[in-house]
Amino acid sequence: MRWLLHLDMDQFIVAVEVLRRPDLAGKPVVVGGDGDPSRPRQVVASASYEARAFGVRSGMPLRTAARRCRDAVFLATDHAAYDAASATVMDTLRSFDVPVEVWGWDEAYFGGDVADPFRLAREVRAAVLAATDLSASIGIGENKLQAKIAAQYAKPGGIFQITFGSWPGLMSERPVSALWGVGPKTAKKLDALSLRTVGDLAACDPAVLLPVFGPRMTAWLPAAAAGHGDVSLSTEPWVARSKSRETTFPTDLTDPSLVASHVAELAAGLTSEVVLDGRLVTHVAVKVRFAPFFTYLRSMKLREGATADPSVVSAAALLVLEKFALDRPVRLLGVRVDLLLPGVGDGEGAVGATGGD
Repeated sequence: MRWLLHLDMDQFIVAVEVLRRPDLAGKPVVVGGDGDPSRPRQVVASASYEARAFGVRSGMPLRTAARRCRDAVFLATDHAAYDAASATVMDTLRSFDVPVEVWGWDEAYFGGDVADPFRLAREVRAAVLAATDLSASIGIGENKLQAKIAAQYAKPGGIFQITFGSWPGLMSERPVSALWGVGPKTAKKLDALSLRTVGDLAACDPAVLLPVFGPRMTAWLPAAAAGHGDVSLSTEPWVARSKSRETTFPTDLTDPSLVASHVAELAAGLTSEVVLDGRLVTHVAVKVRFAPFFTYLRSMKLREGATADPSVVSAAALLVLEKFALDRPVRLLGVRVDLLLPGVGDGEGAVGATGGD
């Protein structure tokens, strides 16, 4: 039978830090920014299970984390260390005779026509631990969705299997937000339709969904709620389709000319960076977060076509910025550039970029 397995490293960023500081094992550890919770507008990248017990979560301001967990040890992020640890994990996984699809630092899908998925999971987990001293959880499913959710049940450091047979008992009473791909906005729309559990969504009439979500989401949502998902594995090397950079300011910006200057600088710097990798820019998007926390995104396709010229991308970013009413203090600015895929003709293969909130 064809089985897909999902490897999910346990508290990966924190675990890498604990390897360097064994004295931190079993303690509440928070990683984020430069590790100084007294500085404003820095956020949690990862928290140990001990810190999570106090309500510390990824994306939370470090100051809030410090208030919730006064005994936490705060550490600065070290992307190079996480890159190196991840490379070892994935190289170890690729040593097994199965296709592997990498999903970031700490996640990957693997499997295929596997006679004994539990045996494969045990062997992979043991090999990763031996190579890195890092713990992994592994989910087993008949598709990616089932394997992904199974890995959540397996944490920390276990193995769990979900099948079409076990899906209803495990998932029907859980909130729709438990489905991978259903975020807060989608969950809110479903709640307005009185669709609050996975079971509700699986049994709903698609005609109820169509006016709210459109044809693609209308087809996907009930199928996912019934446990259906992608069964393919791609072993092609991952190629970035976009790249972004953003800045959170210690003090809110109120001068529109200063906002424009920062946007132009972000766009030019980001373009120069991707050009060094031999990539061309096709679209540019600007993200503005106003005080207190309202965030908006606007974008456009470059009128000149794909380009390597930072000045062209900066000019386009400033045109996008004109779509915003800069009548409130700005706390964060971001720029994203969508990239032409290698070997693809001008104007094709980039991420579709559309304006929206």
